[in-house]
Amino acid sequence: MDIRLGELASRTAKSIKSSFADDDFGLLDDLSRSFSDYSVCSSDISGELQRLAATASIGPGSGPGSGEMDREPEPCEGFLQRESFSTEIIESISPEDLQPTVKLCVDSLSSPSAAIKRSAAAKLRLLAKNRADNRVLIADSGAVPGLVPLLKSTDPWTQEHAVTALLNLSLHPDNKRPIAEASGAIKSLIYVLKTGTETSKQNAAAALMSLAMVEEETRLTIGASGAIPPLVALLINGTSRGKKDALTTLYKLCSAKLNKERAVNAGVVSHLVGLVADQGSGMAEKAMVVLSSLAGIEAGRTAIAEEGGIAALVEAVEESSQKGKEFAVVTLLQLCGESVRNRGLLVAEGGIPPLVALSQIGTARAKQKAETLLKILREPRKQEAASSSSP
Repeated sequence: MDIRLGELASRTAKSIKSSFADDDFGLLDDLSRSFSDYSVCSSDISGELQRLAATASIGPGSGPGSGEMDREPEPCEGFLQRESFSTEIIESISPEDLQPTVKLCVDSLSSPSAAIKRSAAAKLRLLAKNRADNRVLIADSGAVPGLVPLLKSTDPWTQEHAVTALLNLSLHPDNKRPIAEASGAIKSLIYVLKTGTETSKQNAAAALMSLAMVEEETRLTIGASGAIPPLVALLINGTSRGKKDALTTLYKLCSAKLNKERAVNAGVVSHLVGLVADQGSGMAEKAMVVLSSLAGIEAGRTAIAEEGGIAALVEAVEESSQKGKEFAVVTLLQLCGESVRNRGLLVAEGGIPPLVALSQIGTARAKQKAETLLKILREPRKQEAASSSSP
């Protein structure tokens, strides 16, 4: 198999163009512009590739056991037991010529050997890493039903390879629905989100976000399956990248009203307010966008006010970047548009002077929103004046 791959590479290297196309990064196309700097396409960007070659080795005695079980099935000898896997060679081979290799990996996902399954998932993870045509080939070859059970593997490496492979496959639009509809896929991804390594949790969050791009029904299914509490936990306790992945996924899920309610009930608001107040976190603007979404329901508006969100947003209007000021005033407008109580809190927090300044020197959108909010804040005073002058 290795020799065959080398031959194919030399034959096709000049004629096969890399398909790492611009639309491979189209995962966030319909998200707010504030999330456009996220690259949740693959965890392989964060260093796991360097570990992958070493951990993919499944020579005799290297698996959970030793002996003949770890050496079966025989057709996997050589290719799946290599300690390294040349992505350079794979990048130069057409999907048609790569099909036998993919089939070998997919068939090996059901091997009785845990080591063989781990290696097969690792190879599929790499094969799906960059190329859109490989993602289609792998999914069409039946990889998804074989990878989903591995999400509940007790071996952390197998679980990580499986969730990352599914994440990479989900980047192709044609694969999102089949993965979302695969038996047990969404619940198993949530299981990884709860129990996996840091990398596995991050990739599970990113995979769920990718699947949430399909339609609102999928987003509701993800929320109803229990994804939001572990996403909130990742937002609180995760690495920097894990927090960003959780925040992005929560934003997408919360486009559905029921998921807004679930997020508020899961206690996300206090942590979002904390991120807004921490301008040095690099996530304040994103947190404001999610708060703006949650402010679309009454429970969200109440929670934001109770958790000190208005004070944090006023401070953001004063001190954040131009884009941050814009997000802050949009969120304040959401909070105060239909709530006299929140308007009073905004005034009490000293919000009028920075809003006046923003209406004069902010971005075009920020100016317009600040002027609208200031007009709303003046309305109760007019009503009170009219009431006091009545006989």
